[in-house]
Amino acid sequence: MENFKVTPWEVIGDVDYSKLIKEFGIQLIDKNLLRRIKKHTRVLHPYLTHGIFFAHRDMNWILDEYEKGNVFYLYTGRGPSGSVHLGHIMPWLFTKWLQDKFGVELFFQMTDDEKFYFKDDISLKKAQALARENALDVIAMGFDPKKTHIFSNTGIAKFMYNQAALIANRITFSMIKASFGLNESSNIGKIFYTSMQAVPAIMKSVITGNNVPCLIPHAVDQDPHFRIARDVLPKLNYYKPASIQCLFLPGLKQGGKMSASEGVGAIYTTDNIATIKKKINRAFTGGRGSAKEQREKGGNPEICSVFKYLFMLFEMDNKIISTIDEECRKGERLCGQCKIYLQEKIIHFLKKHQSQRERAKEIFDQYWVEEQNDVKLLFKK
Repeated sequence: MENFKVTPWEVIGDVDYSKLIKEFGIQLIDKNLLRRIKKHTRVLHPYLTHGIFFAHRDMNWILDEYEKGNVFYLYTGRGPSGSVHLGHIMPWLFTKWLQDKFGVELFFQMTDDEKFYFKDDISLKKAQALARENALDVIAMGFDPKKTHIFSNTGIAKFMYNQAALIANRITFSMIKASFGLNESSNIGKIFYTSMQAVPAIMKSVITGNNVPCLIPHAVDQDPHFRIARDVLPKLNYYKPASIQCLFLPGLKQGGKMSASEGVGAIYTTDNIATIKKKINRAFTGGRGSAKEQREKGGNPEICSVFKYLFMLFEMDNKIISTIDEECRKGERLCGQCKIYLQEKIIHFLKKHQSQRERAKEIFDQYWVEEQNDVKLLFKK
C-alpha cells in the first residue's frame, strides 16, 4: 500500500479504503445486506446509510443464525493508552444501537496488557488504572447493565490466560510476523498478545458450554487480529467470529485517524467548552486562502475535517449534510460557519456525556467484572 499505513497500533496518511479492502480481504456492505439488517431493526442506523460502517466478515451468517434462534453476542474493546476521544466513541455508538435493536449481550475488553507491551511510556499499573477510567466513558454510553460485561485482561487473567494458551498453541511466529510486521526485536508480549484479543470471541461459548455466534463491531485497523482468530478458532471447534467494520474518524489535522496522543488534533470526552472551541477553530478545513477566494471558487468538503466530523458523528440528517456540502462547494458557506455549527454540536453532546460519565462512577460495579473462581459465575448478572 502506498502513501498510508494501517496496523492495529498505527494509522498514517490518508487511507485508501478501496486498497485496504483488497489488502484485508473484507467485503463491502451492499444493499442486500442492508435490507436484511433493516428487516430486524426496522430502521437503519445513519452509520450504515452514510457508509461509515462499510465492510464486514460473515454478517450474513450472523443474521442466518439469528433467524434460526441462535442469538449472537457482541464483542468490542478499547486499548487504554490515554483519555477517550470522539474517534473511540463512534463505534461504541453503533455497538449500542446493535445491542438495543437485537437485545443481545456485550462483552467489552479493556486491553491493558496490550498497551503495556506496545507503549514504552505506559507502565502496567498505569494501563490498569486507565482501563477503569476509560470504562466510565463506556458506561456513559448507556449500555444495558444487565447485558453488558466490561473487563480488563489482567483483571480476569486466570480466565483469559487459560483460553489464550489454547489459542496461542495454534499460532506460529510466522503468522504474527506476516500480519503485524513484528520482528526479532519485538518483546514476546507483543508476539503473544493477539491470542488474548481472540478470547472474547469465544467467551460466551466457553461460559455456556455451547457454541454462540460472536459479532465484533470495530474500526478496520483491528481486522488483522480477527483474521488470525478466524483462522485459529475453528481448529478449537468454535465458530469464526463475524465482524462489521467502520472508517476512521480523522484527526483535526490533515491525514490519518484521530489519535489519543495528538492533543490538539483530538477531542477528548473530558474537554471543556473553551478547549473544544479552540481545537475546532484550529482544525484543518477544505477552505481557500481567503473568504473572497472561497466565495469565488468554493471550498472542498472532501478534505475538510470539520465536514467529516459533521458527516460521521454530529449531523445525521442527509438533507442538512447535503445542503452544507453544496453551499461549501458553491462558496455560499464559509469555514467559520461550519466551525461554529460543529462546536455547538460537540458541546451539546459532551455536556450530556460528561454528566453521564459522572453518574457512571456510582453504577460502575454493575458493569465491571473482576476475577472469580467459578467461570460460569464470572459474567452472571
